[in-house]
Order: sequence, then structure tokens, then C-alpha cells
Amino acid sequence: MTQSLVWFRRDLRDYDHAALYHALKESDQVVCVFVFDTDILDTLPDRQDRRVEFIWESVHELKLALQQRGSDLLVLHGKAIAEIPRLAASLKVEYVYCNRDYEPAAIARDQSVEQTLASHDIAFRSFKDQVIFERDEILTKSGTSFSVFTPYKNACLKALNDFYLKAYPVDRYIAHLAQRSPTPMPSLESIGFERSNLQQLKLPTGMSGGRALFEDFCSRIPHYRDARDFPAVKGPSYLSVHLRFGTVSIRHLARTAWQQGGAGAETWFNELLWRDFYFQVLHHHPQVAAGKSFKPEFEHIPFPNDDSLFKAWCEGRTGYPLVDAAMRQINQTGYMHNRLRMVAASFLVKDLLIDWRWGERYFAEKLLDFDLAANNGGWQWAASTGCDAQPWFRIFNPVTQSERFDPEGRFIRKYVPELNSCDNKEIHTPWLIPPLRQQTLGLVIGKDYPAPVVNHAMRREQVLALYKQAGATPATGQAVGSVKE
Repeated sequence: MTQSLVWFRRDLRDYDHAALYHALKESDQVVCVFVFDTDILDTLPDRQDRRVEFIWESVHELKLALQQRGSDLLVLHGKAIAEIPRLAASLKVEYVYCNRDYEPAAIARDQSVEQTLASHDIAFRSFKDQVIFERDEILTKSGTSFSVFTPYKNACLKALNDFYLKAYPVDRYIAHLAQRSPTPMPSLESIGFERSNLQQLKLPTGMSGGRALFEDFCSRIPHYRDARDFPAVKGPSYLSVHLRFGTVSIRHLARTAWQQGGAGAETWFNELLWRDFYFQVLHHHPQVAAGKSFKPEFEHIPFPNDDSLFKAWCEGRTGYPLVDAAMRQINQTGYMHNRLRMVAASFLVKDLLIDWRWGERYFAEKLLDFDLAANNGGWQWAASTGCDAQPWFRIFNPVTQSERFDPEGRFIRKYVPELNSCDNKEIHTPWLIPPLRQQTLGLVIGKDYPAPVVNHAMRREQVLALYKQAGATPATGQAVGSVKE
């Protein structure tokens, strides 16, 4: 009788699951496990980390789902590199199955586990699950990885067929789940964390949450292309955190968009391919995970890195309303609209002249949907140091962005309520409001709301000089591919 162990990580669902399907198909009995890995948890500075709570809730739902099938999910707390081999040896399994992770730290962890398992004559098997295309599936004609999105996308679309989007029929072999009595699950508090405001945010967790959000988005997907850039509009899918932790299946999402067609679905499908693109960049260029610029010529831009300006940006008090609203959104909710991620990142680097790695680290701490590949890719895109990034001489004007994408100030008013008395024009540049009008509004700039911490026009000239000092030329800034603005 073949016995196997399935190790759940960022794939917290019991359907269309590559590792679970293969384990069930190839084994007589399958035991499931999840580890709250202290090698990860111990590095988190906030004991009210929304991500840990989201994971806990999603693991709890998965555990109940497996119990309803007569089995269980063993939930452990400790170092995964020790817990998985220990459990596998104690259960006397012959195989450990999991889905692949592409982050360097996760790869090193899996290699360590594989080596330890081998010493016990236990095989380690991993599968593609969290992406449509992975590693070496999409390469240039010369056999190298793509560094520009549009040719990568075209190659993906050319290669795409039903094989890449079909679901893994887990239920076909579900009888091979090991029948187990329910076991207790460590509480959130017992693993060292506390409840955050996740429940107040009304973000549904687990498989049921991902399903509900996707069903809602499917009714809106025809309008996605036109609505996605406006933060006050319900335009995005809001599925990024569910993709991050695998409470939804990327194949199901991509297949639905592919079959539905139309401008909205095609635009969203492209966003899923951008996600894959950044994963393959991380796989082929792991140095970016260590804080290295994708473009070596931009590795040592002499940013002044003013601590007080960075603190103002973090706290949402730069004096630029759209930037401040974006930063307050991430601080209060762990989420930031994609358009605003670009605006906030560009502002930090090209207005405040602060190294993009400072912002990358801040987002890594705050984002509920933090994903190393996408976060690094997005920040290097904004800083013009990454692959297929915006040209170094292209600089977002925070006022223009505000007037274009939040014309009535609806989003600003939600997160910067001190500006509520402004009219739709004043709210984008409150520092230009005449003093008498400020008194009428009950809004004194510099007292009730900050004056701009920098002058955008002056900073634009300064940052261009910095990039030129680092060796940038018009040729190094050419937008040779698709600009993801």
C-alpha cells in the first residue's frame, strides 16, 4: 500500500490542485499537512499581521473541508524544514507531494527538505500549480528568458491551449484520502499572533471567499478595461490575495477569462500573464530577490534617501492628496489599488528621490497580497531599473494622475477626510487654495493638512540628473515593450 503526504503551502484549496491530484492518483492513502513555518513567521514585525490571519482562516476552512470528506488536515507550528521530514518519517510515507514555489528562500527550503527526506528513503515530488506557464515553458527562439512583456505575452498566447488551462479532477481519486479523526488546530494566538481588522474589512477568506469574489467579478469583467484604473470605482477583481495564497485556481480564473473573451476579459487575462512574467523573471534572475536591479547600470543611483521624506510618504502626509490617500489605504487595509501602486512608487523614487528598495520593503510589510515576484517587478518597473520598465525619463505627475483617475476626489475624500470641504478642483492641489478660502473651508494648509513636502517640477529635474549621473542615456530608457501604466 503506497502512502503519501501532501504538503499545502500557498495552495489552500481542495480542488483543481496539482499536487493533491497526483498524490491521490498515484497513492493508496494520502495524508494532508500545513505548517505555520516559524522561519517565516518569526521575521514578521507586526503581531497583528493580516496575512497570517487570512492564512489561518483559510487553513481552517480547508481543514473543515477535508474533515467533511472523512479525512483531516494536520496543522503544525514549527520549522517546516524539520516538521515535514519528521512527520513523513513518523507516518512511514513513501512520497511527499507539494506544489512548486519560485522564491529563492522557498527553493532553498524545499531543497533542504528533499535532502532530509532522501536520507529516510522518502521521495519528494513537486508540481506546477500557481502559474499558467512556468520556468522554461516560454522562452525566446534562442532559448533564453524574455525580458520584455509584449513578446512574452505573444509567445504565451501562441502556446496556449486547453492543456494549460484544464483542471486537475481531484474528486476522481478522492477515495484515496486517508480516513482520519479530526485533530485540533493551533489557535492564532498560540502561534504568536493577534486578530487584526481583517474581519472589519469584510474581505472574504478561504475557498468560499475566493469563489464569491470571482463570481462577483465575472459579472463586471466586461467593464474591466475601462474601470480598472479608477480607485473610487469597483473595477478590479480583488482576487490578488486569493491568488497569492491559492484559495482560487489560476487555471479556473484564466480559463473563464479566455472562454469569455471581449476587451475586459482579454485585458484581465493580460494581467494574469504579467503575473506569470514576473515569476519567470524571478526564476531566471534570482538576484532581484536579493535587492539587485535587473538593469545593472542602475544598481548604484545616488539617491539622497531623506528619512523624513520617507516617513512622510509612509504615513500619508506628503501634501499630495492622491499619494497620501493611497498610503493611508495600504496602512489601514493592507490593500492598494494597482494604479495607485504605480503612482505611489513613482512618487517615492522620482519625487522624493528615495531608493526603490525602501518602498519595496515597506510594501512587503504592509500588503495583504504581497508576492515577492510581483512586488519586486512593480517597484523595479516604477524605478525604471527593471525589465520592460517605464523609461527613466518618464515621471508621473501626481496632480495629473489625481485629476485623471480620481476626478471628483471620491477616493481622496475617503482616506483624506480633512479635504472633504474642498471642491472637485481644489482637492487635487489644496496648497493653491487662497488663504481666505482656506479659512472659509476650515482647512489651513500646513496645519490641517500638510503643504507639499517637495516641488514636483524641481524634483523632476533633480531625478533626471541623478539618472544621468548613474549613466542613463536615451537608449537605456527606451520603452521597447508594453508599458504597464
